[in-house]
Amino acid sequence: MRIVRVQAYQVDLPLHEGSYNWSGGKSVEVFDSTIVRIETDEGVTGHGEVCPLGSAYLPAFATAARTGIAELAPQLIGQDPTAILPLNRLMESRLKGHPYAKSAIDIACWDILGQVSRQPVCTLLGGRYGEDFPLYRAISQEAPDAMAARVARYREEGYRKFQLKVGADPETDIERIRAVAALMQRGDVLIADANTGWLKHQAMRVVRAVVDVDLYIEQPCLTYEECLSIRQHTDHPFVLDECVDSIAMLNRGHADHAMDVVNIKISKFGGLTGAKLARDLCVSLGVAVTIEDSWGGDITTAAIAHLAHSTPPEFLFTATDFNSYVTVSTAEGAPLRNGGRLAASEAPGLGIEPRMDVLGDPVLAVS
Repeated sequence: MRIVRVQAYQVDLPLHEGSYNWSGGKSVEVFDSTIVRIETDEGVTGHGEVCPLGSAYLPAFATAARTGIAELAPQLIGQDPTAILPLNRLMESRLKGHPYAKSAIDIACWDILGQVSRQPVCTLLGGRYGEDFPLYRAISQEAPDAMAARVARYREEGYRKFQLKVGADPETDIERIRAVAALMQRGDVLIADANTGWLKHQAMRVVRAVVDVDLYIEQPCLTYEECLSIRQHTDHPFVLDECVDSIAMLNRGHADHAMDVVNIKISKFGGLTGAKLARDLCVSLGVAVTIEDSWGGDITTAAIAHLAHSTPPEFLFTATDFNSYVTVSTAEGAPLRNGGRLAASEAPGLGIEPRMDVLGDPVLAVS
């Protein structure tokens, strides 16, 4: 089997809530997503998606993702898409770094491998555990009462894990945490996610002020060293996210006892291949994981679902369903939440079929 064509499509993904707000006054109203389509000489076609969270979150942005895909696409023609590791080594040799630009290609190749082997991707990633798995709901940064109201609504929809977007003025963040904590019931989980937004002194103020609250602290500061300092001054369970972008950082964090949970964003590790490696390392080290990505729609959610569903439940802290946040559906067969939980498709590959009328004309076509 050989790759004969690579196409890329640009799709806007507006939000149901109008905007998504997090630390530093950052906000996105419409997400710019890129969907990759890989066609083979045997008629099997795979799809992947990459959708950075704007251009001011991680070192990634949508037009750069498409530029990277355009750089790699000619190198893919004639390659075997089911030879996952050799293909990843080829991409790395042709484009150093920029893992997010390789992510959608890698996901599309896993989709092809699943279809060829007649197995769901989650089976290929390690096997399916149970019927479904729990999701978290990110609560966009607003006034404390407004955030509490959203949590109450999402509890009614079945969510039991809530990630509050904090990382602003410490006094207001403390009010946000306490307003939501007052609503928590047995079995609920509360995460205060600063998205790198606090300076160390601000983070210290917050963690001391909420010492009596049962919650997780997530990525309070920009650098690993700053986060480690806060970790060493609080008894709250600790989540690392933005600063963990490699296997080396995972090993360092484990050696330093820097975290209890790690968020694995698929595109940050270059696709499912790297994310699976990171997931498996965390499991072997005894570190729980959240499976997610920067953002995305139906295809990203499908990829998340397959990696999450193949993670041992005791190590799966939670996962996310981005397609429930946006107003545009890009694929049939994508997993849909049910009572705050999600399940990967049992169909071969990712189990999705793109809505070509939504994707429109390709912005890139190489054959």
